[in-house]
Amino acid sequence: MKNKIVGIVICTLLISSTTTLALTPFSRIEQQTKNQVSETTSVLLPTSTGWMKTFGGKSDEDADSVQQTTDGGYIITGYTDSYSAGKSDVWLIKTDNNGNEVWNKTFGGLGYDWGRSVQQTMDGGYIIVGRTESFGNGRSDFWLIKTDDTGNEEWNKTFGESSQEEGRSVQQTTDGGYILTGFTCSYSTYEDEDVWLIKTDTNGNRVWDKTFGGEDSDEGNSVQQTMDGGYIITGLTASFGNLYGDVWLIKTDKDGNETWKRIFGGGFRADGYFVEQTSDGGYIITGYGEKDTVSDTVWLIKTDSMGNKVWDRTFVGSLGTEVHQTSDGGYILTGFGNGKNTLQIFLIKTDSNGEKIWDKTFGGVLFIEMGLSVKQTQDGGYIIAGTISLFFNGDICLIKTDSRGKSKTTAFDGLWFERFLQRFPHAFPLLRQLLEY
Repeated sequence: MKNKIVGIVICTLLISSTTTLALTPFSRIEQQTKNQVSETTSVLLPTSTGWMKTFGGKSDEDADSVQQTTDGGYIITGYTDSYSAGKSDVWLIKTDNNGNEVWNKTFGGLGYDWGRSVQQTMDGGYIIVGRTESFGNGRSDFWLIKTDDTGNEEWNKTFGESSQEEGRSVQQTTDGGYILTGFTCSYSTYEDEDVWLIKTDTNGNRVWDKTFGGEDSDEGNSVQQTMDGGYIITGLTASFGNLYGDVWLIKTDKDGNETWKRIFGGGFRADGYFVEQTSDGGYIITGYGEKDTVSDTVWLIKTDSMGNKVWDRTFVGSLGTEVHQTSDGGYILTGFGNGKNTLQIFLIKTDSNGEKIWDKTFGGVLFIEMGLSVKQTQDGGYIIAGTISLFFNGDICLIKTDSRGKSKTTAFDGLWFERFLQRFPHAFPLLRQLLEY
């Protein structure tokens, strides 16, 4: 009787602190083919048009990029430990418009391999950039992978030398080739990270590359082709401006030659994670700024066409990971952190001046959630990809919301405990007994 009372107290405490992003249990039927290896959880959302799906196994998974595809479904990339050939593999997942898996593919070897950015290409296939430690020349290299429309590899290319490189952003260019950014140590003058910009042809062969940097660490996080045929890059610079790092915005011409650059900072540390050209020819950037050594703030910066700041806004949180201009001229922003010593996925909608219209959070104190990519969908809603972790191991998380950011009810349905016990079957036998009682 005493044990049951203790168990009830534990359950009560867990319920009172549970997340609003409740996970349903999912079966562990491992498929025999590489296309059907992931375990998928869906949450029914009776009061909204939204849903949530998770993809993962017994180890760690992460999603860094999502895009809606021309058929209304979604393409996701990140990494998987559960289904890897080595330490981790690039993971590519295709879903239908309800988030149900259509197929998935893994790419990798014995080392750490990671997909950082994915885009559907003009021919209906997909282009992925990330990093590989399994192949290439050095500790890690840029890895560019082209697939057909069902995820079968058509070709792959590595870029790098004896030191460390990492690809973080890719976009198909108007000539059918690709533009990539990330960082390189091999080609850095001072043997530290430099921003690396690589232009390839349609088959992934390097046409030209450029580096930008100084004596300290400089990294490229996001690149986009601009209306004039050139390129815009954002990332971090510690070589120029603040010693600890500032947001760096670099504009180049079509051949990768620098046209101008701008630095935004002034606090303890800042970083630009994503940039997009806006309809007025200017740019929208998100990332973070630190006011001191312990305080993070989500940072949204709007510039004119020459990179001069028009306005900036800050929001409570740790990091803004992706932003896009929406069909109404405003902006949608995702990231993670809520200022309460927990990590939650957030979704913020602003007007054209960056003033917040609404915000939503997904998660709570028992889970660690990170929103890493967001897009507006064809129906006016939003799709978010990221990671949800139960203490240790993470699953890929895909959240669909309506136009107001609503995805599900906040009612606790009791199924969180079953998911918990699947992850840790021997941790709390008393909880299992109570659930079966």
